[in-house]
Amino acid sequence: MTPRETILKAFALGKPERVPVTLFGAGMWSIKDYGTNFEELASDAGKMADMCIAEAEKIRSDVVYVGSGYNNFHVIALGEKFGCGPKYREIGAPDLTQHFVHSEEDIAKLDMDDVLKHPVVKTVMEATRIVNQKIGDKYLVTMTCWGPFTLAARFVGEETFMKATFKKPAFVEKMADFCADLLIKLYEPLVKDGLEAISIADPTASGDLINPKQMARFAVPPLKKLSDWAKSKNAHTILHICGNTSDRLEQFIDTGCTVIFFDQKVDIAKAKAALGGRMCFGGNVAPVHVLLNKTADEVEQACREVIEIAGKDGGFVLVPGCDIPPTISYENLRRFHDVALNWKL
Repeated sequence: MTPRETILKAFALGKPERVPVTLFGAGMWSIKDYGTNFEELASDAGKMADMCIAEAEKIRSDVVYVGSGYNNFHVIALGEKFGCGPKYREIGAPDLTQHFVHSEEDIAKLDMDDVLKHPVVKTVMEATRIVNQKIGDKYLVTMTCWGPFTLAARFVGEETFMKATFKKPAFVEKMADFCADLLIKLYEPLVKDGLEAISIADPTASGDLINPKQMARFAVPPLKKLSDWAKSKNAHTILHICGNTSDRLEQFIDTGCTVIFFDQKVDIAKAKAALGGRMCFGGNVAPVHVLLNKTADEVEQACREVIEIAGKDGGFVLVPGCDIPPTISYENLRRFHDVALNWKL
């Protein structure tokens, strides 16, 4: 089975020949390893695609994530007319210079069509097409974005948005719903061109930031709207949410997403008990405590422990608990993948 076939079988709750394995995003690591930077790639779709293809062969994840680290440009694209721009860093993904949505009236001023006009967004989308054309038969290729709730918070500002869940709940609902529509607008041409999966990181929906009731009201409905649209186009939705979400495991089924990748704070045994046979899930080797700070032998031991608990019955993907730091050694990443690649089911 190819890497693509392996992970798609897990998505369907099947039992592939080996344990499926992937990083999540890994843009910062890949760009550093390739010897370039975010600003340089932002205007060169061909080089961005070449980087993704080269790193895919080196890393050997079943999923290839194009655009990892460029998530904030979907906000910047709509915010340039309000003075918002990119802030490139020496290390780390580009940020935005300001938040610019403060009320429901401001939402009406946003032009969703702007997201498809921004040069950096166009670069990432073209790179996604190139990568999918060249290696999409071997790997599952996707493009990464913020999830609706997190994307909404990026427009508004995270602290202000968190307060608004109590003080202005209707505003939060409207903003998150707008962002679900914005993501559909963004992904639609790629899915039409054959992209089989969309990849969503929704860290502001973290269990460390909102409670289960807030999750059910503000984060689940826009995720369901997005995943239902993807499903109608025969595309999968990959979801990752940071923090401890052990108190809301059933809600991930409600999102309609194909798979949920868990943070290292989640008890993977509880996740298996709640979701096993009902929804594909992945987890959850700690990216810093283990992958960055431990030896390769200790990385292997941590991976084996996760697989023994949750990964022997199918419908599971070995994945770090979040995106990885750019300073993790290749030896540790190689060992992380080797455990799954050599684990026959």
